[in-house]
Amino acid sequence: MKAIILLLALLGLTAPATAFDFGNLNLGDALKTVQKVQKATTDISEPQEIELGNGIASNFLGAAPLLKDQRVQKYVNNVGRWLALQTERPDLPWQFAVLDDNDINAFAVPGGRIFITKGLLERMKSEAELAGVLAHEISHVLMKHHLQAIKKGARTELMSEFAGQALQQKGANPALTKLVSAGTEVYTRGLDKNDEFEADRMGVVIAARGGYDPYGLPAILQTLQGINPQDSGLALMFKTHPALIDRLDLLDKLMSGAFDRFETQPNLAPRFMAAISKLDKPVNRKQ
Repeated sequence: MKAIILLLALLGLTAPATAFDFGNLNLGDALKTVQKVQKATTDISEPQEIELGNGIASNFLGAAPLLKDQRVQKYVNNVGRWLALQTERPDLPWQFAVLDDNDINAFAVPGGRIFITKGLLERMKSEAELAGVLAHEISHVLMKHHLQAIKKGARTELMSEFAGQALQQKGANPALTKLVSAGTEVYTRGLDKNDEFEADRMGVVIAARGGYDPYGLPAILQTLQGINPQDSGLALMFKTHPALIDRLDLLDKLMSGAFDRFETQPNLAPRFMAAISKLDKPVNRKQ
């Protein structure tokens, strides 16, 4: 515990204002398959996973710049890194950032870099909603969903070539360059719907472990469900994710009764609204 407190002090992180009494809720139970996944992807080392993720992240940053608001960036990064400490991969070089993009989306890349768009952030009403979305994306990294999708789509010999080569200077590995291209394409197709459902299930557990109201994720999904489906800002999210109603039904079945004792955990809406108060107002879209 002292080590965690020291780490938080060094990172400038603060936990939600709540007592961390989680009874029998055990994140280890929810994440018990992480080790199996790690064994299944041992041909790609963790440093290679991170390097591949950095290459994919660079492609995204070339398409949409980071939001030029350091206060908001720090706030989102602090929330995300606090949540990452509640997981079985706390030592990854986790980074959380806001893209200056009015589309509504969030995504993770292998190795722990996670992005959320300004358009999605503007639709949120509390820190618990932000935590729910970030925890969902953290779950994709924990389970190596994108890495497995890349492996499935890439040629076997290409993956083997990359796995067999030592990390070199960025851009010097031709196998890495090809895999970055293949990996970027995964985000236009989306993951298997079962991966998304698994990330939802794990995400609410991680949010609860972080001291947040775990109903933050269902809350933001309900908000998005109320947006005009013809809204162009939702096009990519609808293309790459299961239907919102299906995700909400799954979470309702999972959380009904089992999460009642966590309903009193804070959503920290005032802190959230203060943090994003200087963001531009949302684009006027039909509701």
